[in-house]
Order: sequence, then structure tokens, then C-alpha cells
Amino acid sequence: MTKNGEPAIQTIMEPPTGWISLNLGEIWSYRELLYFLAWRDILVQYKQSAIGIGWAVIQPVALMVVFSVVLGKFAGLPSEDVPYPLLTFAALLPWQLFASSVQRSGQSLVGNASLVTKVYFPRLIIPLSALVVGIVDFLVGLAVYAVLMVLYGQDLTVNVVALPIFMVFALITALSISLWLSALNVKYRDVTYVIPFLVQVGLLVSPVAYSAEIVPGGIWRIIYSLNPMTGVIQGFRWALIGASPPDVTSLVSLGVVIIVMVGGLFYFKRMETQFADVV
Repeated sequence: MTKNGEPAIQTIMEPPTGWISLNLGEIWSYRELLYFLAWRDILVQYKQSAIGIGWAVIQPVALMVVFSVVLGKFAGLPSEDVPYPLLTFAALLPWQLFASSVQRSGQSLVGNASLVTKVYFPRLIIPLSALVVGIVDFLVGLAVYAVLMVLYGQDLTVNVVALPIFMVFALITALSISLWLSALNVKYRDVTYVIPFLVQVGLLVSPVAYSAEIVPGGIWRIIYSLNPMTGVIQGFRWALIGASPPDVTSLVSLGVVIIVMVGGLFYFKRMETQFADVV
């Protein structure tokens, strides 16, 4: 009650509910929180690491060497007329971006439980901020790839101007899957153990260590393209080393990403009101 005896006005903030009200524009109002969480994740990632950002170099380079020796030299798999290390590293760039983003974003809500239960803000900001660390690692890896191209005497093609498009494609792919995993992980903690398993399987079924050209054409190529990272990797290789250009299979991958993204947004927003109660 006020001093005049009138009832006091109370403002109650609640997240949007239902399947229709996504209210994505609200994220812009909380952009400073997004920046803060992203910067915090970057500091946590490297602050107490002995090697620091060097891990962004060691991991893809080590995988490149293993794949090049085992599959390129011993198994003799085709490399689309480019050095096998370049073929592999061109695929590891988007794969590392995708894999690290999914692992961080998939567990981000549970990892920020204390924040989720105390104040209201668009919960979508948390998995979004977790993507930023992956972008930093990606830029470091891109610099390493530039050095490799010089060492192997490989020239860039005009296709490189399309690289930012495929980078966004990779991030959207990671976010679309992270929306499902992060929301499910709040309710089912088994998802924490499922995420690394999915990443390991994804590495094998995506054309990272080999060229997608070895996959038979026709219906098999269409089925293979249901893995959205197939289109992303094919686009990266085309942009960086002039490999086979994106085709109808890339459109299939893009269609899968759009479906998963839309479904993930609706599911995430529907579950948002329950996060604080069960996290």
C-alpha cells in the first residue's frame, strides 16, 4: 500500500511463453550481458592454462598429421588434387568450430545454474555466448592454415570471399544443435555424457579426414548430406582450396539446419520457463 492508501503497483517480469512468442528481439536489449558472458568464457578458457591459446593450434595440427599419415599415405585416399594436409585442415577448421561450440553451449545452462536461478534475462544468451570461444579458436586456426598454404605453395582462389558465409553456416549449425542439447541437459543430465559421444561419432561420419567425393553418388550422397556438417565442410574446402563446389547436397544440409534450428528455437523457448525450477 502507498501512503495514500492506494495499492502499490508491482511489475512482474516473466519470460515469454507459448510456441508463437519467440521474442528474439529481446536479446538485443541484453547484448551487454552477452558480451560480458562471452568475455568471461574466453578468460576462463585460457587463464589457468599452461599452453593457453596454443591448444587451438595443437589439436587441429595433431589431427591433421594423424589423418594425413594414416589415411593419406597408408590408405592412399584421394585428396582432390591438393596436398592431403591442406584437405584435412580445411575441414578441421569448421569441425573444431562446430565441435567446441556444441560442447560448450550444450552444457552452458547447467554450468550457469546460479545465474539462471537468480535473475531473469533471455536464456538464449547463455548458449549464444558459449559460441564466442569457438570463434576465437577458429581465427587462430585460420592463421595456422594460412602458414600451411605458404609452406605448400598453395594459392588462394577468388572463392575465399565466400568463407564468411560458410563460417556463419557452421555457427548456425552448432547453435541449432546446441539449443536442443542445452535445453535437454537441464532436464536430463545424461545429455552431459551424450554430447562427447555425439561429437566423436560426428567426426567419423563427416568428411573431415577424407574427401566427400569417395561417397557414392545418387541416393547415398543425399543420405550422407543429411549430416549438416557435410555441406559446411564442402563449402570450406571449395572456398579455401578450390575443391569440388557446393551442389544440391549442400542445399540438403542447409535444409536440415533450418529445420533443426526452427525446432530448437521453439523447444528452447517452450522449456525456458522451467529452467530455473529444475536446473
